[in-house]
Amino acid sequence: MTKKTNILHTAKLKNNCPTCFGTDGLELKFTQDEDENAFFHKPNRNISETLYCHNCKNPIYPVNWTEDIERVYDYNKKIAETRRQYLSVKPLFYILIVLAIIVIGALGYIFLF
Repeated sequence: MTKKTNILHTAKLKNNCPTCFGTDGLELKFTQDEDENAFFHKPNRNISETLYCHNCKNPIYPVNWTEDIERVYDYNKKIAETRRQYLSVKPLFYILIVLAIIVIGALGYIFLF
């Protein structure tokens, strides 16, 4: 089973970085993992977010966030759309189901007559 990461939303922030105090380097990114194999793919429920400063090249952890950053974070979290939380099957799954029905039907026909 492979995991694929989808980027839901990316925002460049104009807030001050708590580490280097730069105003043009903050980037907020929302991502969601998706499990995928040959039969289906399904998005996970959890959404991860990262705040990164391109000026000082450091991730900014939520402990260091200011009230302004938290306000902008809440706004952008509402904008980030999650992928639907349902199991989506692939064509190989349907092919195997049809083959299983054919085999069961053939065995039933052989043993009944």
